[in-house]
Amino acid sequence: MTALSQFEKSLAQPIPTEFEVEGMSCASCVVRVEKAIKALPGVNSASVNLATERASVTFKDVVDPGSVLRAIEEAGYQVKVDTEEFGIEGMTCASCVARVEKVLKAVPGVIGASVNLATERVTVRVAAGAVQTQTLEAAVRNAGYEVRRLQPTHTPEAKDHRAAEISKLKAKLAVAATLTLPLFLLEMGSHFIPAVHNLITDTIGMRNNLYLQFVLATIVLFGPGFRFFQKGVPNLLRWAPDMNSLVVLGTTAAWLYSVVATFAPGLLPSGTVNVYYEAAAVIVTLILLGRFLEARAKGRTSHAIKRLIGLQAKTAFVSRNGEFVKTRIEDVVVGDIIRIRPGERVPVDGLVVSGSSYVDQSMITGEPIPVEKAADCEVVGGTVNTHGTFTFQATKVGSDTLLAQIIKMVEAAQGSKLPIQALVDKVTAWFVPAVILAAAITFLAWYLLGPSPALSFALINAVAVLIIACPCAMGLATPTSIMVGTGRAAELGILFRKGEALQSLRDADVVALDKTGTLTKGRPELTDIDVIDGYAEIEVLQLVASLETFSEHPIASALVAAALERDIHVLPVIEFRANPGFGIEGSVNGRKVLVGADRALAKAGIDIGRFHEKAAVLAKQGKSPLYAAIDGNLAAIIAVSDPVKDTTPAAIGALHALGLKVAMITGDNKRTADAIAHQLGIDEVVAEVLPDGKVEAVNRLRTGGRKVAFIGDGINDAPALTEADVGLAIGTGTDIAIESADVVLMSGDLNGVPKAIAFSKVTIRNIKQNLFWAFAYNVSLIPVAAGVLYPVNGTLMSPVFAAAAMAMSSVVVLGNALRLRSVNP
Repeated sequence: MTALSQFEKSLAQPIPTEFEVEGMSCASCVVRVEKAIKALPGVNSASVNLATERASVTFKDVVDPGSVLRAIEEAGYQVKVDTEEFGIEGMTCASCVARVEKVLKAVPGVIGASVNLATERVTVRVAAGAVQTQTLEAAVRNAGYEVRRLQPTHTPEAKDHRAAEISKLKAKLAVAATLTLPLFLLEMGSHFIPAVHNLITDTIGMRNNLYLQFVLATIVLFGPGFRFFQKGVPNLLRWAPDMNSLVVLGTTAAWLYSVVATFAPGLLPSGTVNVYYEAAAVIVTLILLGRFLEARAKGRTSHAIKRLIGLQAKTAFVSRNGEFVKTRIEDVVVGDIIRIRPGERVPVDGLVVSGSSYVDQSMITGEPIPVEKAADCEVVGGTVNTHGTFTFQATKVGSDTLLAQIIKMVEAAQGSKLPIQALVDKVTAWFVPAVILAAAITFLAWYLLGPSPALSFALINAVAVLIIACPCAMGLATPTSIMVGTGRAAELGILFRKGEALQSLRDADVVALDKTGTLTKGRPELTDIDVIDGYAEIEVLQLVASLETFSEHPIASALVAAALERDIHVLPVIEFRANPGFGIEGSVNGRKVLVGADRALAKAGIDIGRFHEKAAVLAKQGKSPLYAAIDGNLAAIIAVSDPVKDTTPAAIGALHALGLKVAMITGDNKRTADAIAHQLGIDEVVAEVLPDGKVEAVNRLRTGGRKVAFIGDGINDAPALTEADVGLAIGTGTDIAIESADVVLMSGDLNGVPKAIAFSKVTIRNIKQNLFWAFAYNVSLIPVAAGVLYPVNGTLMSPVFAAAAMAMSSVVVLGNALRLRSVNP
């Protein structure tokens, strides 16, 4: 074999797709991964290298990285996945979305691609290092669309490309309308108004009238309407027609027929010499009008993002060499000291150093009441200082601020696809080719079977079918509702980190709540103190709190805090001793003090019988009873509990009103848990759960096929948040819990849970309304455009009416989605 033939043979070999595999540690791992990949039906060969931690895979026919990813994960290993995101210009309908996704998924190394028509963005998941960004962009351009690099939206200078598109459409629409109006009056006026017909005949003449109509229609079609040809013709040549292709076919057919009737009428059968210049021009003008209205409505769908970006301050007064100097926000760095005066917006996240004030945090939490800020309190960029002056130290700047992260979360949710979108994707994959086929059948049926002039009837009805059937509304039905719904929710302090949660939250049957920090305040407080005659409450609390200052137990902190709140000063302690599991004791101001559980006093030989009934009542209320003895005598019974948040009862009631079961998962003993559940009206209790047992508890609640939404706030809640069908994190909780959740409630108020569920229900209902309209519109009007009603009552649809109906269908869908902007559950 010659070197050249070997080279040619090497070129014919399939190009392998590379995957970075994480978690392999030995040769047996390599064998296991190779075996899992080779077992896939579409794989030709697989080679795994332990040193480079890479798997090289070649496919037989269809490249399917997704199946390899799943096989590796099922074998117990992870594939490193990168995410690429960029804007796409030129998409007009659902078929465009399907085409872009198809070409991207065909690129070796691409695991998945999701295109959003409303945001005009694509998110591509690729095997790490397997695909260059330029390769993805080239695939999109080869499909006939333009790629736009995204500006970081956390910067105030982020460009609004949609404003430029609206301006361009407005100019083209103005030109088209200016030329189409006289054309329409010339043609339709001469048909229906005798005076207009006579005026044309007596002035320019009917022949010159046709020439003038030709000039006006040609300018409209190949001037403002040329944008349809730029996209539609290449896609037709690729055998991948889109909405632009339908417009091109319809308007060009009407225009060409009119040109033949004008300049070579002898080529047409007798009785069919008619012109349809006005139809071609009006179709272009009406579709441009629809595009203009659609672009304006799309701009309003991103209102929430624009509002969030607008909350970012552009300057800050930063301490420089002992003076506060006005500084650009981009120049603020972590550690800078910043001054905030009344009415100013906090520029970045930080920690108050000096001064105090009340800050309006409604843009973050949705709560309208300003929050007091003093030394060591956290402040968040974008919030507004109401009155007072304070200085704070910057802790997070730029893209690390909470506001920037919120914007990023909202954008991610807005760009996601819901499971309900799968139906739309399946339909639109074949919709446009089916429409062209339907138009061809319509033309042939009318030409062969229709009344005279058959050719004219065939042309008009085929054009009407092409124009009426554009799937624009289908493509916009789901993403616009997601954009507006998630944006409005963010304004109310409810962040859907994953768009899928919009649908899955609506289907929840059981809401499982972690107790500590979710149902309760998360810190114990003194609730009861009952002293024996001869002792004063203040005296006992002073002695107990003084002793507890030496303890690190949370209950000790509660007792000390209670004393300080009552302006009771602690006293010196000597001979302090802690007895784990029993209590603490010591000498306070010369008096022997013992504080502990019943067993601690029993061990000391002190009878607590007189508080037996009181202890039982406290236990039923979910409180932890303690006893205090002074100088060997019983002095008081003390109760400490983690109090229920003030908003919790109303939230539980709202969840019940939504028809949901409420469950509580807690590590408390069964008696205490049942007491709290009875107090709040909770339906199910899973008690005495160890920190690592919450996942099992969530699975237990799934019995009977129920869908579970779990709400938590702590680090130990993260696995359960991930395991649940939907995880909701209280925003005042830990970063780990928030990162593990599908939905984040920024206010820390449990009332956010029923609000989030209500938002889910109303958004999905809005999506279904949009989809019903989009499908019903096409299903009902395509047969009418084809002329099925003509034999019944003589009804035919003008291509002009078809263009108006098609343009308005998208506007109706967008208008319905925009109603979500006013939702306040």
